[in-house]
Amino acid sequence: MALTIALVGNPNAGKTTLFNQLTGARQKVGNWPGVTVEKKEGVCTHKGETIRVIDLPGTYSLSAYSVEEVVARDYILESRPDVVVDVIDASNLERNLYLATQLIEFNIRLVFVMNMVDVAKARGIVIDYDQLARLLGVPIVKTVGTRGEGIEELLDTVLAVAANEDPVSRHIHIHYGNEVEEEIAKIRKVLKEVQEINRAYYPRWTAVKLLENDKLIRKKLEDAPGGEKVLAVADEAREHLRGIFEDDPETVITETRYGFISGALKETMRLSAAAKSTISDKIDSVLTNRLLGFPIFILFIYLLFQMTFTVGQYPVSWIEHGVELLGQAAVKFMPEGGLRDLIVDGIIGGVGGVLVFLPNIILIFLGISLLEDTGYMARAAFIMDRVMHTLGLHGKSFIPLLMGFGCNVPAIMATRTLETKRDRILTILINPLMSCSARLPVYVLLASAFFPGKEGNVIFAIYFLGIALAILMGQLFSKTIFKGESAPFVLELPPYRMPTLKSLLIHMWERSKAYLHKMGGVVLIFSVIIWFLGAYPKQAHYSMNYDSEIASVSSMISRIEAGGAEGADLDQLRARLHELQRAKEVERLEQSYIGRIGRFIEPVLRPLGFDWRIGVALVTGFVAKEVVVSTLGVLYQAKHDQEEGGPGLKDALRKSGLTPASAFALMVFVLIYTPCMVSVITIWRETGALKWALFSVGYLLALAWVMAFAVKGAGDLLSRLA
Repeated sequence: MALTIALVGNPNAGKTTLFNQLTGARQKVGNWPGVTVEKKEGVCTHKGETIRVIDLPGTYSLSAYSVEEVVARDYILESRPDVVVDVIDASNLERNLYLATQLIEFNIRLVFVMNMVDVAKARGIVIDYDQLARLLGVPIVKTVGTRGEGIEELLDTVLAVAANEDPVSRHIHIHYGNEVEEEIAKIRKVLKEVQEINRAYYPRWTAVKLLENDKLIRKKLEDAPGGEKVLAVADEAREHLRGIFEDDPETVITETRYGFISGALKETMRLSAAAKSTISDKIDSVLTNRLLGFPIFILFIYLLFQMTFTVGQYPVSWIEHGVELLGQAAVKFMPEGGLRDLIVDGIIGGVGGVLVFLPNIILIFLGISLLEDTGYMARAAFIMDRVMHTLGLHGKSFIPLLMGFGCNVPAIMATRTLETKRDRILTILINPLMSCSARLPVYVLLASAFFPGKEGNVIFAIYFLGIALAILMGQLFSKTIFKGESAPFVLELPPYRMPTLKSLLIHMWERSKAYLHKMGGVVLIFSVIIWFLGAYPKQAHYSMNYDSEIASVSSMISRIEAGGAEGADLDQLRARLHELQRAKEVERLEQSYIGRIGRFIEPVLRPLGFDWRIGVALVTGFVAKEVVVSTLGVLYQAKHDQEEGGPGLKDALRKSGLTPASAFALMVFVLIYTPCMVSVITIWRETGALKWALFSVGYLLALAWVMAFAVKGAGDLLSRLA
């Protein structure tokens, strides 16, 4: 039977790096039951033992204020892993040990990992780890997670603790003072009568939680027979302590824990002269400088986009060529009919149109992972703190906004960490203006088609526009709908670290995998749906007899080719044939189901320079933004283009009537207009009110139309003046 260990720790303590070192690629990602918090699970083997590793959400405490805290606490208490491993940042002990003291109170098998001991040493922090382990009653293992140092010793210690063979392991009580201890004893006495709770949780821990007025524990006692008596005693105890200390018992208990930590560190830690000025401090003096910080941040983001499209153009062209060959092979080897049309026009044209941008997605995720793993992303939030204050928010709100560049759904859920409802809703409303990775294929397609050689600059401008609009809308909302000051917050700046290739690749793959899942799921399904709506009904009323005209021109071409003649006449006839085929296909599509939908909404989009096909693509983008490209691929790439090796989607778009001005306007519209359906549902769920979800959709649609109209008008004016 496999041994189960749970990894817990503060954010930025290196827990995920350690998890990756332990499990490598043998891990799976999902969601915890009932909540949308990420669940990671992996497997490793050591000395013939199979060890199942659970990576719990990063949290500063287990006080059940946030979803992450509840998930971590419930897993430890309900699932009872064999060993809990607390990953501690050795260079930031006072804050990290607070979680450790709460774990000690659980009376469970524990191992403390002092991670980043190299950083602590570089910062002049000298710790007697053996003495600290004896004081805490928990074995301590020193690690450098980024280099894999200490992993073997950690696994040895885990096995020893699980087998009750570790000499250091013992359970200690944090003494809260005579007054508090007396009340704990009173609560424990009556708790004995509630066997259901007494068996489920360590009684002393339950008593402490009741003194802290823990809502989840109170709810369990309310539902348990005899629990009312315990709650009455706990309420009386809280009132008694409040009268003695003139403060909440929770505050008294928190201060006592920090006092315990301070005492333990006084005995085991000292600072050398090197602690006065660290390498991180020196780097921060430049990167977070009041004048230089923001320009450097913009430069890093600019370089990220340049790298994404300069390096990415080669694999993109390879995949693009492969998709074309696949389409031509399907045309060549499959018999004519509906199935071939579905495969070529629907699946290959739709999914293939999105798949070609996978290298760009991978590269941008690699760049973001690099910025996160080095510790720079936390600095970005710090740098943006001044900007966020103009929105009536603070730097902490920038973290969910930054996550929006990956996906708006987890970014919206990340607003749970904000202290006030005002901050949460305001951050949620401007979050969709952070351009998620799903929009990137649309930008890449249009930028490469209409701005060749300048793709990086154009897409950087789009992302920058999204940030600027978020700032402007945030200022507007904070001065109208959400008047008031934001809650104060101290932003933690972790030390800089050298990321490992393994960690970068795992982070990159996890995010790219979600993109690939969409290719086989929602994009494939909607490509088929769009193909069906575009293929039927089969009967169409044409403005002329295209079949007769096409047959006549084809016959003339055949006669000239049979005679071996070449020249301008043959070229003109071939061009005429191609134009007839395209015109017939356009008229057929206009009369299809998808054409009727497009024609209905076309009047609204025509001032922006968009035709009915773009209108249809934008409607399908409400499901998922990647579907915009696949829809355009299905609607613009007629099957005769595949047969003759004709122009691809980029050429088809250039010939569709789109100009560089209207193409840029389309990019702006895609940046701003309504977020995907899952994001809208998430807004509804996280704000707790349908009105905010509807308001978000409405204001973003209106803003998208106005901005696209302004961009189109400005572009047309510049082209006339040029």
